[in-house]
Amino acid sequence: MTEHTRPPSSVRPGFAREDWNARYAGTELLWTAQPNRLFAAEVEDLPAGRALDVACGEGRNAVWLAERGWRVSAIDFSDVALAKAARLAESRGVEVEWLVADVLEHTPEPRSFDLVAVLYLQLPHAELARVLRSAAAALAPGGTLVVIGHDATNLTDGYGGPRDPSVLFTPDDVAPELGDLVVERAETVRRVVALEDGEATALDAFVRVVRPG
Repeated sequence: MTEHTRPPSSVRPGFAREDWNARYAGTELLWTAQPNRLFAAEVEDLPAGRALDVACGEGRNAVWLAERGWRVSAIDFSDVALAKAARLAESRGVEVEWLVADVLEHTPEPRSFDLVAVLYLQLPHAELARVLRSAAAALAPGGTLVVIGHDATNLTDGYGGPRDPSVLFTPDDVAPELGDLVVERAETVRRVVALEDGEATALDAFVRVVRPG
């Protein structure tokens, strides 16, 4: 299964809130309950503080952070997904602030979060840039912003993910939208995907930046 890929409602017809609510309508999780492995590896050693998960879906990364002592706010426009996320949090014995909102319209508190995650939010570049600028503005001094998504090269050289090149991006597309934040890592990374008859390799864009303290 590919990683979580979420266009918000305002992108274009066919990606409306109702469509995603229908996808999330089953009782089982559409995605795994485990956090994204690359994200978890990058942030597991950070001291817990306040975190923001942008376009969180069923909440697997938000819940994982809450289990590690983070105070987490998580945004998604699918109320069905957030209801499942809330049940996941309850089953794990943690609390998360779940916010039903379109990420293109919601403005998080500026300079308030020690960690901001934008994971597999595949949007046309102009819309993604708006979200990235908002996410960067929400980062507190000393805080970390992590952006992961299906890389543009995955279309020809990798497995899975969207087939629409307009919603794919590279690390070089992300970094210019983050203002004066300091880039710690920006690269295309390989992700192994387990298949029924073996495995394949997907290519993800990965960017980690910090706001100087």
